[in-house]
Amino acid sequence: MKENMSILTATTTLNNGVLMPKLGFGTWEIPNDKAQIAVEQAIKTGYRHIDTAQAYQNERGVGLGIKAAGVDRKELFITTKLAAEIKDYEGAKQAIDQSLADLDVDYLDLLLIHSPKPWEHFYEDEHFFAGNLAAWKAMEEAYEAGKIRAIGVSNFEREDLDNLLENAKVKPMVDQILLHIGHTPQALIAYAKEKNIQVEAYSPIAHGVMLQHPELKGMADKYGVSIPQLAIRYCLELGSVPLPKTENPEHMAANARVDFEISDEDMTTLKQVASLDYDEFDQFPVFGITKR
Repeated sequence: MKENMSILTATTTLNNGVLMPKLGFGTWEIPNDKAQIAVEQAIKTGYRHIDTAQAYQNERGVGLGIKAAGVDRKELFITTKLAAEIKDYEGAKQAIDQSLADLDVDYLDLLLIHSPKPWEHFYEDEHFFAGNLAAWKAMEEAYEAGKIRAIGVSNFEREDLDNLLENAKVKPMVDQILLHIGHTPQALIAYAKEKNIQVEAYSPIAHGVMLQHPELKGMADKYGVSIPQLAIRYCLELGSVPLPKTENPEHMAANARVDFEISDEDMTTLKQVASLDYDEFDQFPVFGITKR
């Protein structure tokens, strides 16, 4: 699987036939007033896959960056996410139209339910199955109307996926999950693959805390790459689509230079790396929800 900067235009095929770039540009924690510059720079660097969310509160800035970059809309793959708190049909329907307006686009390439549970209930037992089906129905209708080219989910576990697989009309195409060295939910990845659901990896560099990890430094040195490059390549080797985030143009370019292969032996070693200590980020890596 040799790839160089062409990783930015290399694609994977979703279960509905839509092509999705194998590497995306994440925008979590990029403020709305800075999102335009970051997204414009990412697109000029060669990124064609841009990921945002209603909850990031930067869709307008992302949309301005897309316009400023001057690239044909058909060349771009734009993802946003339905706010986790929306668990009803009408709310989802309105939110979809609002995202289209805020991004100033005629269609989305991918829309995800951001979480199976509202964030304040994330660590509780309730799965909100009925609410997710209601929101999904609105997404299905937007998909069938051509407003969205693909629909999927984020942070869904097996039982959450099964709720849609068993009860919805349209099968989810993507599950975007927390995935990085030190956090590799192998059973969930295998289940998604079995169901032909593409896994995306958010926070592939684990907030940068892995940059101080001596074992990973040694492994990266072995391949002549940086730790972020090793981390991104790891996610690619797992068959996932990583979404690294940075506002630094040099880092944007470096994150796409992953023209190397990690050996099977080293992949096994990396899969067994102990959970990383997030330090001040030791919380659910979206909105500061502390684990209970």
